[in-house]
Amino acid sequence: MRTLVPVLLFVAPLALSAQAMPANHPPLAVRGATEPAWTPHRVYDTRAKRFIDTEAMAAELATADVVLIGEQHDDPGTHAMQRALLESIGRRRPRVVLAMEMFERDAQPLLDGYLAGRLPEDSLLASGRPWPRYATDYRPLVEWAHARGWPVIAGNVPRPIASAIARGGLGILDTLGVTSRQWVAANLTCEHDDYFARFEETMKDHVPGESPEAKAAAMERFYQAQCAKDETMGESIAQALVNAGTGAIVVHVNGAFHSDYGLGTAARAAKRLPGKKVVVVSAIPVADLDHITVAKDDHALGRYLIYTLRS
Repeated sequence: MRTLVPVLLFVAPLALSAQAMPANHPPLAVRGATEPAWTPHRVYDTRAKRFIDTEAMAAELATADVVLIGEQHDDPGTHAMQRALLESIGRRRPRVVLAMEMFERDAQPLLDGYLAGRLPEDSLLASGRPWPRYATDYRPLVEWAHARGWPVIAGNVPRPIASAIARGGLGILDTLGVTSRQWVAANLTCEHDDYFARFEETMKDHVPGESPEAKAAAMERFYQAQCAKDETMGESIAQALVNAGTGAIVVHVNGAFHSDYGLGTAARAAKRLPGKKVVVVSAIPVADLDHITVAKDDHALGRYLIYTLRS
C-alpha cells in the first residue's frame, strides 16, 4: 500500500484534469516532435570486415590520439553522425579538441574570442568566413565544443592564399609577409605519389588549358594548392594535440578526399605525430542502407566506414 497510495494520489488529479479538458482540445505543439529522432546509418569495420554498432566504433575511436572524420559536404546524414561521434567520443575522453577544415587559420582569433565570450557570434560569422550551411552543418559541432569548454581549431589555409597557389604555384609563398606566411604550414612537400594519382583522376576534367602541356601545368598548380591545405591542416592537428597536453584527443572534420586511404591531411598529421594513433573514418551516402555491398577498394578508405541514407 505504501507504493500504491502515492501513485493513486498522483493519478487522480491527472484524471480530473483530463475529464475537464474539452474533447476537441488541439494537441500541444512540441517543437521538433515531427522531425526524425534517428539518423539512419550503418557502420562498417574494415579490419573485421563486418558491420558493427556505432558505440563499438566510438569506443575504439576514443582510444586514438587523432580521429579524422571524412565527410561528404552536402550530406545531412553525415553531419548528424559527426555530431553523434563528437558526443560519443567526448563521453569517453573529457579532453577533446575539435579541429576543422571549415575555418581558416587567420580566423583563429575570432574563434577564440567567441568561445571565450569576448565576441558575439555575429562577429564570428561576419568576419570568420564560415562555410555555406554553417548554421545547419557545422554550428552544432562548434556549439557542442563551446558548451564543454573544448578548443576549436581553425586548421585550413586562408582561401586567398590557396587560390594564389593554384594560379601561380608554391613560389608565391616566398612573397608573403611574416604574418601571412604563418597561415601556411612551415614545412611543405608535394610528391607525385598515390595521392597525386587520385587527385589527377578526380580533377582531370576540371583543369583549364588549351594544350596538354598547359593542362599539366595547371594540374600541378592545383595539386600544390591541395598539398598546402593538407600540410597546413596536418600541422594544425599536430600542434593542437601537443598544445592540449597529455590525455587529449583531436577530432578533425574535413572533406573525405583529404583523409581517405590515410592520405592527404591524415598522412601529413601522422608524419608529424610519430607513435601516435591516427584513425580515419569515411562517410559514404547511399540510397539503400539495407542492401550495401562494400566495394573492395572501399576497405582501404579508412578504419571505419559510416554509410548514411542519401537524402
